[in-house]
Amino acid sequence: MEDRNTQITGAEIVIRCLQEEKVKFVFGYPGGAVLNIYDEIFKQDSFKHVLVRHEQAAVHAADAYSRSTGEVGVALVTSGPGATNAVTGIATAYMDSVPMVVLSGQVPTPAIGMDAFQEVDMIGITRPCVKHNFLIKDIKDIAPTIKKAFYIAATGRPGPVVVDIPKDITQQLYHFDYPKSVEMRSYSPILKGHTGQIKKAVKLMLEAKRPMIYSGGGVILGDAADQLIKLTRRLGSPITNTLMGLGGYPATDKQFLGMLGMHGTLEANMAMQECDVLIAIGARFDDRVIGNPEHFFSKNRTIIHIDVDPSSISKRVKVDIPIVGHVQSVLGEMNELLDLEKTPDTQRLESWWKQIEEWRSKKCLNFDRTSDIIKPQAVVEKLWEVTKGDAFVTSDVGQHQMWAAQYYKFDKPRRWINSGGLGTMGVGLPYAMGVQLAHPEAQVACITGEASIQMCIQELSTCKQFHLPIKVITLNNRYMGMVRQWQEFFYGNRYSESYMDALPDFVKLAEAYGHVGMRIEKPSDVEGALKEAFSPALKERFVFMDFLTDQKENVFPMVPNGKGLSEMILAEEL
Repeated sequence: MEDRNTQITGAEIVIRCLQEEKVKFVFGYPGGAVLNIYDEIFKQDSFKHVLVRHEQAAVHAADAYSRSTGEVGVALVTSGPGATNAVTGIATAYMDSVPMVVLSGQVPTPAIGMDAFQEVDMIGITRPCVKHNFLIKDIKDIAPTIKKAFYIAATGRPGPVVVDIPKDITQQLYHFDYPKSVEMRSYSPILKGHTGQIKKAVKLMLEAKRPMIYSGGGVILGDAADQLIKLTRRLGSPITNTLMGLGGYPATDKQFLGMLGMHGTLEANMAMQECDVLIAIGARFDDRVIGNPEHFFSKNRTIIHIDVDPSSISKRVKVDIPIVGHVQSVLGEMNELLDLEKTPDTQRLESWWKQIEEWRSKKCLNFDRTSDIIKPQAVVEKLWEVTKGDAFVTSDVGQHQMWAAQYYKFDKPRRWINSGGLGTMGVGLPYAMGVQLAHPEAQVACITGEASIQMCIQELSTCKQFHLPIKVITLNNRYMGMVRQWQEFFYGNRYSESYMDALPDFVKLAEAYGHVGMRIEKPSDVEGALKEAFSPALKERFVFMDFLTDQKENVFPMVPNGKGLSEMILAEEL
């Protein structure tokens, strides 16, 4: 126990709290309201501060650090514009349930509400896109509030928590006493699932003739991949992952049908639609996954839904067997029950697998491999080969994101880092920074587009300062590709403001920041460029690869907006 007579500043208390939480990295940008905290950062060496070039990137990098490690990410921003710049990153983490604590500076307590210099109501602004937020009004509340923030961020359905700290409170003196545990009457997440419901679900799974497992980001966040693999193999069922769930089940396994949804595979979407028992695990039936709910319900099936968040169950789709609990715990209990059963009768699934193989035989992800223009799909496929499927891959948002999800086969969880729920352009590079800092020896690839990369391009400077050997793969089609695709399909080829008309020379730009730049224009050069970028000679260097790709290439399959899962547009037969 600390000596209660020893008093330290509020700023030092903040630092001591982060040390108690064993924080390794804080991503941030200094400013007036947080200068006392930055002064204390200067005096310590227990965690590393990463200076970004824009607050949005600080929160994105903290977000990716969390996604790739499972730990709580931490960002530190100043008041006013520093805080508002962080909002996009906070909303991104909120939509994907990423545990994060964002410390924001605030004007001194007497100035709050007086339109002081660099004042915004951070609590009001972030309320719709945080799991919780706090405004500290008394120095004695710093330690218990930060303890609560980390606890709330990491438990139940995870999410970002904002702690707003007025400058005067960081100057005052108080003793340090960090709580050992947290008890909150209004917050007690359910961990263990209802055993009766779990037994019912297992019985249904064993009797199903056309079972389907649909797993999402909750499996990754809940560290339940091992339990999911055991369950799936035991049942012999087909399985699909959402965009956020990729890597939760090995993509190279024969039971895996690929990603489902708007740009999912034919076999995954058809199996979702035609199954008799659907087991949804850590997924939320969102609009990009099941398309039109009315069409989804045109088929009669029994739905089992496992989720840690009771508010997610029957929110968009009414389910038959709801199970609220931590995914790892519920799947563990299911596997124990299955271990008591005799080996499941896989004969009953014979005709179901025959049907699935028929859908698979359509080869819905085929593309023209003889083209004399670089096909973006070919770049991602080659990246998978060159990295032996073992890289951490971050992406921005758009066509390149979908191609990365379709053609890079993720066999492990926490390797695929992208913005799913909010669909935030600009995340790719800061995401790669957070991942590379968390895993300094790993291969980290950022798959991006020439539009997305420019949204946080200034972070090339951060990568230089911290010697981050990230490899950027830009699928450059001189268009905002996904916008152009929709304009082609649904807006009569009227490409309103989707053409990128004044692109920089990315090679020179990368070199200006002290990095290696490459431009690749011919399909025959794709493999060589990737091998060179990932070679021992460039292992320590940041490499920016600008692949000039086919401008007219579209993402297929595609479920148009408002259509059902089985109403896919497929690419022309090649």
